[in-house]
Amino acid sequence: MYRHSIEDLKKWFNKKRRKPLIIRGARQVGKSTLIRHFAKEEKITLYEINLERHRKLNSLFRDGSTEEVLKELEYICGKGSLLKGRSLLFLDEIQATPDAIAFLRYLYEEYPDLAVVSAGSLLEFTLSKHSYSMPVGRIEYLFLGPMLFSEFLLAHKENDLYELLNKYRSGVIPLSAHERLLQQFRSYLLVGGMPEAVFASCEGEGSESISDAHSGIIETYLDDFNKYGKSSQFERLQTVFRYVPSNVGQKVKYSHIDPQNQARDLKAAIELLRKAGVIMGAYHCDGNGLPLRSEINLKVQKLYFLDVGLLNNLCGVQHISMESLSSHEFINRGALAEQFVAQHIHLNGGRNRTPELNYWLREGKSNNAEIDFLLPHNGQIFPIEVKSGKSGSLKSLHRFMHDKKSPYAIRFDLNRPSQQTVDVGFKVGSGSTRVTYQINSYPVYLAEYLNNLIDG
Repeated sequence: MYRHSIEDLKKWFNKKRRKPLIIRGARQVGKSTLIRHFAKEEKITLYEINLERHRKLNSLFRDGSTEEVLKELEYICGKGSLLKGRSLLFLDEIQATPDAIAFLRYLYEEYPDLAVVSAGSLLEFTLSKHSYSMPVGRIEYLFLGPMLFSEFLLAHKENDLYELLNKYRSGVIPLSAHERLLQQFRSYLLVGGMPEAVFASCEGEGSESISDAHSGIIETYLDDFNKYGKSSQFERLQTVFRYVPSNVGQKVKYSHIDPQNQARDLKAAIELLRKAGVIMGAYHCDGNGLPLRSEINLKVQKLYFLDVGLLNNLCGVQHISMESLSSHEFINRGALAEQFVAQHIHLNGGRNRTPELNYWLREGKSNNAEIDFLLPHNGQIFPIEVKSGKSGSLKSLHRFMHDKKSPYAIRFDLNRPSQQTVDVGFKVGSGSTRVTYQINSYPVYLAEYLNNLIDG
């Protein structure tokens, strides 16, 4: 599981100038399990402390010396000295003792050889209620989301399909492999990438158990809002949490979320959930050049959910049979393909950077044009269109390619890979014009390998 993140942890652990690492991500995406797998795989002695069970340590983190803190942690773990051999100190649920976050800087300054990693759920909720200086420049981040499609394949022992995708750069994907991958893709749309649901799927427990796993995770999130959110925010956080799944990929209009709440309050709730990794936001960029965010419009955004499996549960797609997954009606329903792509390119810039998504929107009196995503890569801007079936209109793409003079576009759909040169005329105002560009089409299950696809 989490092959990509384990590789990132290896790079961090082997750095000469290693800083304490904070793993950020929503609850139950597998942060703790990831650390345990990493330590076992690398034969590292793991000192794990769940700070929710040791809340009294907060005062020690605030007032004690680093030597006193380390001695206390060593006795809690009962494994001897932290400073001998290949060891890793893991402070889990660090949001329960907020002063431990600020304390990380002293560990870095006084014990630079000690490997320290921490994780917490809804850290931003805790940070918003405490006023102290973060150890800026003395910590690193690793952003973790649900399991990727490739990791889903590995969990289901589809090793040959995993190897095919992992090595693919261009060319033909065998038809039999393509059909198997589409079936696994459909399964992923229902199961998603939350480890508990994936493991239930791997054990063959059926859709009811998978749905129960989703429901339990959702209830845990709602409890967290009440636990860590300010009382005045609780209702708004719940409202936004339930709004996003049924409005994925649509431009946010605050009056549609809740006409009884002011826009600034709903915006604050959205931002808190986004920072906590529960939802993802894509902001409109003009797409005229790099960096994309130099022309960002923070007033125009669309939202995506943490995980497509949880999304389906919240939308009422529960206890559906696996046979129904192949139906045209289910696969084309809503914006599942767009959610899948958003989920897989969200961390495209690297897991050590704040995730971001961008898109393009042109609103006119008579018609609108929208590009699902814009991707900056190797000094170029690549427009990305997502189609939930095997075909679809490209009117918005024609307009973007004409206006931005862009030579290349990417399309994700259900077909096998292909390339084509588009040369088409279309209306502009009262007149008409032509546009020529190359479009590379890929099956949607390749979304996580987007950088490799562009590089060829």
